[in-house]
Amino acid sequence: MKRTIGFVMVVTLMLVSGCNTIRGAGEDLQQGGEAIQRAAS
Repeated sequence: MKRTIGFVMVVTLMLVSGCNTIRGAGEDLQQGGEAIQRAAS
């Protein structure tokens, strides 16, 4: 259980550190959603 929580925290920190701003994070999420939509169609 502790390993899972640690892994999730590390992944979250990596994702957040990749975005310089909240706006950047929103754009990253939007692009991810669009990629999923393209893959599903």
